[in-house]
Amino acid sequence: MIDRIIDYNKGFVENKEYEKFVTDKYPDKKLAVLSCMDTRLTELLPAALGLKNGDAKIIKNAGGLVISAFDSAMRSLIVAIYELGVEEIMVVAHSHCGACHMSYEHFHEQMIARGVTDSTLATIRKCGIDLDAWLEGFKDTPESVRRTVETIRTHPLVPKDIIVRGFIIDSETGELEEM
Repeated sequence: MIDRIIDYNKGFVENKEYEKFVTDKYPDKKLAVLSCMDTRLTELLPAALGLKNGDAKIIKNAGGLVISAFDSAMRSLIVAIYELGVEEIMVVAHSHCGACHMSYEHFHEQMIARGVTDSTLATIRKCGIDLDAWLEGFKDTPESVRRTVETIRTHPLVPKDIIVRGFIIDSETGELEEM
């Protein structure tokens, strides 16, 4: 698959198809969107929000979560605020998310089946990584959105004038519901 993508890319560049996407690194709408990496949202999310290339910083991860005050999602938001001029943040979870009810037990079985040893997992735990928490999803999507919004709003490095709001987008229709 990657080789096919590389072949496609050569034609994309040769035909200058990139020209319609040219912008700079600053989001025109001074907006950051934290959302899930779900494939249903790849085109639906920006279309449903009326965003085009260059309008917003879109940060995606499994579940659209900030799982700790200093994880990579939070780091990206801090950079977006201080380096890129973001003034508003939307947290956008979605219906029927795979991270809902996700658990370490589920991953543990799959890891073992794919060759990761219990010894390796024990070593990771000895290094202070709580795999149960790290791979835990959420049980309640609205509560997850509220918790992520609150984590961002109350973060000691987020200025009080930053607007943070949370939503759930319908994975089929794109309809937004504010939490």
